[in-house]
Amino acid sequence: MALQILRAQDRTPAPWKNGGGVTSEVAVHPEGAGTDDFVWRVSVADVAQAGPFSVFEGVDRIIAVVDGAGMALAVDGAPQVLDTPYEPFAFSGDSDTTCELLGGPIVDFNVMVRRSEASAQIRIVRDRAEVRPEAGTRALAVVLEGAATLGRESVRLGRLDAVLFDAGDADDIAVDGVLALITIADRAAV
Repeated sequence: MALQILRAQDRTPAPWKNGGGVTSEVAVHPEGAGTDDFVWRVSVADVAQAGPFSVFEGVDRIIAVVDGAGMALAVDGAPQVLDTPYEPFAFSGDSDTTCELLGGPIVDFNVMVRRSEASAQIRIVRDRAEVRPEAGTRALAVVLEGAATLGRESVRLGRLDAVLFDAGDADDIAVDGVLALITIADRAAV
């Protein structure tokens, strides 16, 4: 299958599930799924004010700050400060989670997987990555800062552009900045 290039400029921002902010979907499976029926979803969100996170029952989440000073979360009452850019933090979408901003608006990066159907891992890459998803997995590479170039295709990716790899796809990515490489595995394949 051919790699799918997902350009940031082609995304349409949409309100959060709880209406408290705006998100731009990078990729979702199955294609066209909404917030109640996705198996996995990757997005970038603009967070302009403090408040509660949307609850996603049965969903595991990973979040990282991309721009801004960061945020202090309370996840089921337990404090967690996210003030280091690009450092992933995993938590349950079932949790009662609230957010306080540490110094004004931020942009964050979100990975959500329905835990009964998939799992996800994030690796932050700052130089070069070889991407070759195994059977039952997909990989999504998202440029969080700077740019990246796909080796075989010589396709240039700008900030917040992404490329989706299915099992059997393969390429090298040269990173001039910061790239999030997400591996998503079907539970049936785990």
